[in-house]
Amino acid sequence: MIKYTVLLLTLIISCNMKKKELIEPKAKKIEKILSIHGDDRIDEYYWLNQRGDKDVIDYLNKENDYRNEFMKDYKPLENEIFQEIKSRIKEDDSTVPYFYNGYHYYTRYEKDKQYPIYCRKKGSLENTEEILIDANVMSEGYDYFRVGTIEISPDNKTMAYSIDTLSRRIYTIYFMDLESRIISEKNIKNSSGSITWANDNKTIFYNMKDSETLRSERVMKFKLGDNGNGSEVYFEEDETFSVFSYKTKTEKYIVIGSSATLSQEYRIINAEKPDEKPKLFQKRVDGLEYSISHFKDKWFITTNKDDATNFKLMTCPESKTESENWVDYIKHRQDVLLGGIEVFDDFLVISERENGLRRIDIRPWDGSKSHYIKFDEETYSLYLTSNPQIATKTLRFSYSSMTTPNSFIDYDMVTKEKKVLKETEVLGGKFDKTNYQSKRVWAPSRDGKKVPISLVYRKDMFNEGKNPLLLYGYGSYGITNNTGFSSVILSLLDRGFVYAIAHIRGSQYLGREWYDEGKMFKKKNTFYDFIDAGKFLINEGYANQNKLFAMGGSAGGLLMGAVVNMEPKLFKGIVAGVPFVDVITTMLDDDIPLTTFEYDEWGNPKNKDSYDYMLSYSPYDQVQEKDYPAIFITTGYHDSQVQYFEPAKWIARLRDRRTNNEPLLLYCNMEAGHGGASGRFEAYKETAMEYAFFISLLNN
Repeated sequence: MIKYTVLLLTLIISCNMKKKELIEPKAKKIEKILSIHGDDRIDEYYWLNQRGDKDVIDYLNKENDYRNEFMKDYKPLENEIFQEIKSRIKEDDSTVPYFYNGYHYYTRYEKDKQYPIYCRKKGSLENTEEILIDANVMSEGYDYFRVGTIEISPDNKTMAYSIDTLSRRIYTIYFMDLESRIISEKNIKNSSGSITWANDNKTIFYNMKDSETLRSERVMKFKLGDNGNGSEVYFEEDETFSVFSYKTKTEKYIVIGSSATLSQEYRIINAEKPDEKPKLFQKRVDGLEYSISHFKDKWFITTNKDDATNFKLMTCPESKTESENWVDYIKHRQDVLLGGIEVFDDFLVISERENGLRRIDIRPWDGSKSHYIKFDEETYSLYLTSNPQIATKTLRFSYSSMTTPNSFIDYDMVTKEKKVLKETEVLGGKFDKTNYQSKRVWAPSRDGKKVPISLVYRKDMFNEGKNPLLLYGYGSYGITNNTGFSSVILSLLDRGFVYAIAHIRGSQYLGREWYDEGKMFKKKNTFYDFIDAGKFLINEGYANQNKLFAMGGSAGGLLMGAVVNMEPKLFKGIVAGVPFVDVITTMLDDDIPLTTFEYDEWGNPKNKDSYDYMLSYSPYDQVQEKDYPAIFITTGYHDSQVQYFEPAKWIARLRDRRTNNEPLLLYCNMEAGHGGASGRFEAYKETAMEYAFFISLLNN
């Protein structure tokens, strides 16, 4: 113990000396005045927006060099954490096969290889394996590589697949003859990555992106053997909408969808007649949200029609799809959020959420008694997975909790028997779920609402009021954080951390109203909920008041930026991943990807009232001369959703204005985009950086 203390003291002294010697990167200031609504904002770091400029590249490289040097003494810890994470993962692993159109499909990994191998077997799992794509081979020569979609023609002879090699979610579609294994010279660039086959085995539908805004704006039709990119089926003129396409589970229709935050519109084409003109299902109405599923001679519509805030299920005849023909099938429920549905020959399966927890409702078509699949843990994660077959009595779903590794389960909807097909192995021989405690607690927010928090810790390392705690949050777009198992988090739990997820407003954890109260002119509720959750965890003894850490990415990075401006002394340190922090400037620029699509989430700052409200919390605009906690910011140079220059400008302004000397670090992955590094293990190197950053702060 004495030896360890001496080593720790030496490390602290070394780090303190290094802080004095290291010189932080200082971005040059070139003032640019941004004027609207009679208000002038000065952006002294606007020049960083110039993608490809030598000075910009040099600055980003200096930031990376500074982070590397600052954390040099913790590099062994980074390596240790990375090896821990990697050692828990079964390298020669495979997914649970699913059966579709005569073949079992699965993905497998091989030891010491970064990328998946996509495979299938005809008829029986005992038959010879056919490798569709070995991404380890195909990725050679690329710094970044990701397979988007693999879609096989109905006759099983042609494979269409999409590849992204830049990390801007711009995919190229390729075609392979599965009998000869010859890849066609013809490919289609600038797609969203999704592919839908018509039933003629030669026509695909895909979505084309605008090269500047990256908005999916056109649904295209391409026939094998054609030149060019095919023909346009539908063009979405409204810049606040984005298009997509898919085939119904019954395989009768191609569906062309166009969606904004608060409105959807669909068109349908008979999959047997792909050259037919699309038929409008129900024209868009501002505020009318709906999604459609086909079954036999009916359409099932999940919708908020008639003020169904938490959505309801309606039906209409196959040939009369306008909303005046919709009738209730499952009425709106004030306390239950209706999610997705799955149709089978004998059953309708409904995913829904009550009091924050997902559940699955099994409803026989014959009118016999419905039932729920029951789960006992206090907080858990539950998802319907691959269920492509309609003529089956077996439902497949995945289940996990913060202490229970993910399981894939086949459920007999008649006998109600569960069959666990696979539980994810946690290797290394150290994990025992009984060593960990998971629970759900409720934190009072300042306006009286109760904010749910899911948390987990290691029992033998928990000491009331003394533990470091990492609080994670997102709180936007109605996205609800997964409260399932993560072997990655064990590297913190086994070092005495408590890990908590705050289910703040802006998500749909407690229904659609929970989302509505955390967006637009109520966005600050998201930030207040997170701050109040942190204070509650300290007051209840789950966290030491000097060891509260926070983490969030993308819109969760905006959350991080907002809360450190509002309550900087609450947090010991934060990690902000690909943070959306320059809210006003980004939302005023129609050419930046995704801007117009998000007006219903944040507001349109071209309107004075939205501008004023957004400006009042925009993290970059609200950086002030005061003490800030330690902050580690990550970004990707090719990010298509939050451009690299937002976090780059943010850290530059923080360094210029903060009044203390806590670490401010930026890591820009020069080869990656919004999702981080590609490759099975590469992303964990960034996780190891983040965890080492938190642990380093415990030594200060």
